[in-house]
Amino acid sequence: MTAETSGEVPTATRCGFVALIGAPNVGKSTLVNALVGAKVTIVSRKVQTTRALIRGIVIENNAQIILVDTPGIFLPKRRLDRAMVSTAWSGAHDADLVCVLLDAKTGIDEEAEAILAKAASVNHDKILVINKVDLVQREKLLALAQAANERMKFVRTFMIAAISGDGVDDIRTTLAEMVPPGPYLYPEDQMSDAPMRQLAAEITREKIYQKLHQELPYQSTVETDKWEERKDKSVRIEQTIFVERESQRKIVLGKGGATIKSIGADSRKELMQILDVPVHLFLFVKVRENWGDDPDRYREMGLEFPKE
Repeated sequence: MTAETSGEVPTATRCGFVALIGAPNVGKSTLVNALVGAKVTIVSRKVQTTRALIRGIVIENNAQIILVDTPGIFLPKRRLDRAMVSTAWSGAHDADLVCVLLDAKTGIDEEAEAILAKAASVNHDKILVINKVDLVQREKLLALAQAANERMKFVRTFMIAAISGDGVDDIRTTLAEMVPPGPYLYPEDQMSDAPMRQLAAEITREKIYQKLHQELPYQSTVETDKWEERKDKSVRIEQTIFVERESQRKIVLGKGGATIKSIGADSRKELMQILDVPVHLFLFVKVRENWGDDPDRYREMGLEFPKE
């Protein structure tokens, strides 16, 4: 029996883009994953791991919430840094709603101050999300919330611990109510618009940073070259890790190839959990000098190449 024959009025759907902006390591990727209930962006101890606008997609009641997880906003020095900051702000201006994340422990430091000042110029409803509240006393949290609200107008303020999921359900419910009326833009069973090849590359990149977060600089990237779904339902994936110098290639390989084997094992394990099929992962390491100045690399990552 349909809604029409039963006399029920069909529930109107809502759909909208929600940008999450904040300083590096404030917990944006963790919040996206908690809201979606699955891993769609990588989370690393090292800052600047989210390079492109990877979206998580949430269905809550009658609403589809499309989360834009922007690169952490910071003071840019290199060309890649400038591209990432530009992308982050374009994501904020193009969204229907903006969540500004603050680290409860860090408070309003120089970076947060600059973000709040610039976010005031974004002409959308803004929601304040104070993350990592489990690490700070209540009095300090209230003072931080008040200080942030004095700097700009927030329609709502949430205090959460994204890593444990505390307070995340309230944000999800509120976002579902606030996104504008309209049809869904993605199939209901699709959690992210990042193709699986890209997500697989992101997962391997995360494992690299977990193993080599001190030894390896950020001028490295991973590309999925081959994705073959085999007759036995398994998937064969070939990926290339690009670094800028031979010395970095040796670090990734490790003595007797031990490091890259460990990275591959960790990445394969997580990919198998996500895909729910056996995964055969093959990793290669190549030197690509000065890739940080190559416009094609930026386009591949969904970033606009800065002219200067």
